Amino acid sequence: MIHPTLQALAPGLWPHLVIAPILLPMLTAAVMMLLGEKRRRFKGWLNIASTLCGLVLSIVLMRWVDHSGVPGVVGVYLPSNWDVPYGIVLAVDRLSALMLVLAGGVALGALLFAVARWDRAGVHFHPLFQIQLMGLYGAFLTADLFNLFVFFEVMLSASYGLMLHGSGRQRVSAGLHYIAINLVASSFFLIGAAMIYGVTGTLNFADLAVKIPHIPVDDRGLLHAGAAILATAFLAKAAMWPMNAWLEPAYSGASAPVAGLFAIMTKVGVYAVLRLWTLMFSEQAGPSAQFGGSWLVVGGLLTVGFGSLGMLGAKRLGRLASFSVLISSGTLLAAFGFGQPALTAGALYYLASSTFAVSAFFLLAELVERSRVAAGSRPEGDTVPGAADDESQFEGMHINLDEDEEPLIGRAIPAAMAFLGLSFIACTLLLSGMPPLSGFIGKLAMLTALLNPVEGDTVPVVTATGWGLVVLMVGSGLVSMIALSRAGIRHFWAPQDRPAPKLRIAECLPIAMLVTACCVLVVQGEAVVQYGRLTAWSLVNPTSYIDAVITAMPVPSPPKAAGGAAP
Repeated sequence: MIHPTLQALAPGLWPHLVIAPILLPMLTAAVMMLLGEKRRRFKGWLNIASTLCGLVLSIVLMRWVDHSGVPGVVGVYLPSNWDVPYGIVLAVDRLSALMLVLAGGVALGALLFAVARWDRAGVHFHPLFQIQLMGLYGAFLTADLFNLFVFFEVMLSASYGLMLHGSGRQRVSAGLHYIAINLVASSFFLIGAAMIYGVTGTLNFADLAVKIPHIPVDDRGLLHAGAAILATAFLAKAAMWPMNAWLEPAYSGASAPVAGLFAIMTKVGVYAVLRLWTLMFSEQAGPSAQFGGSWLVVGGLLTVGFGSLGMLGAKRLGRLASFSVLISSGTLLAAFGFGQPALTAGALYYLASSTFAVSAFFLLAELVERSRVAAGSRPEGDTVPGAADDESQFEGMHINLDEDEEPLIGRAIPAAMAFLGLSFIACTLLLSGMPPLSGFIGKLAMLTALLNPVEGDTVPVVTATGWGLVVLMVGSGLVSMIALSRAGIRHFWAPQDRPAPKLRIAECLPIAMLVTACCVLVVQGEAVVQYGRLTAWSLVNPTSYIDAVITAMPVPSPPKAAGGAAP
């Protein structure tokens, strides 16, 4: 039930609430730029307040969408007050509201972690953070291709600065590669959008869905070529193999809060693919229906396989988290490529769980590895604390001893290590999809849909690619469990000559918050899965989205008074 106060204010506020998630970070960033760098503490509090307000706005939009009873679009906003499809159009539906909440949640966690230490490692961290949020929120809300490009560039421009935040040779080197790859992808975006506009004469999502079924046969080749080039840009941002070589060095080289925020960045590419593919090439698209679906499935499967191999070879926690991002993106792309509503619903649940889990793991990795940095023993490359050389002296023993050969039984575990250990176990279960946390529910929902592709009395027929996804989902889960367990043993179980890390509450709170969000997904599992089902249904049947956008009318000008002046 919606609170009565909210219901009373809704008629006047609702039309403008759609644009609020974009205006809020934009205005906050402008104020921060005026404050300068000397008032960093105040800017940190201002950043937290603005990010929290953005998350609250996102939750309000999601609740409104969920309680409206309409599976399609609920809110359409025309910032320029021009007729569709000529002006800027913003639209919020179940999918965009879900992405807004995910972005807001991840951003709040990363920011709380950053204000403890990392925001002082460079200049303009807080304005860049808010500009990044503005780009993210805008990409999820826009309903036309041109403004999607604009918000992509806003988002990427801020991410370039955040990527280089904190300096360091590895970070700068990986950041330059990250910038170069994204500039190339942006060029593909422009070329693909221009080709689609040349064929259809529009860039509005809904208008594209209306016009594509009527494209002449002779022009369909050009349309498909433009869509393929555009998809290349999105899939490069979604890190689909073989366009994902940039991700691991960039994400593992970024500072912890930036990497935690970047957990949502690849999901922007996944979102763009899902949004445009279901609108442009739906079942009503005539000869172009489901164009490119098989490529999504194959590319997704290869990405999951690549990410699994990377998990086996990686030892540093940052690299493990980066390859977990690849497995998550590949699983989502493959699942969406099947075009089955039940599978899409399970994938949306998995999307929420994996985003929170990967973000928490990026933050956790920095805390776990902090002690060896403090001890001045940070090794080069992939070497991790607790090397195998130290383990040989304990062979044949049946109890655990410390480095002084004193039994560990009965010894109190420091609170910091207890928190890190429990958080590591939770992240391991989430990323590998093991029960009882939300990663298992998401994978179970997808596996159930894959093995029962046809509802009713018809005997289900699982395709070869369906079996491939089943095998890779189960296999990647086992590989993740092995790799993360191995890392956990080396960091928490093997004897190490290093002090326990000194943690701050501001650093532990966001990790606990993100893990708790995954636990909420378990407790509210049925409600979240139902939300995913309705979202998937609205994507497969986009008529309500198209009608809502196409029929949106500008607000009429106020009537002029008799003397010629407006009243």
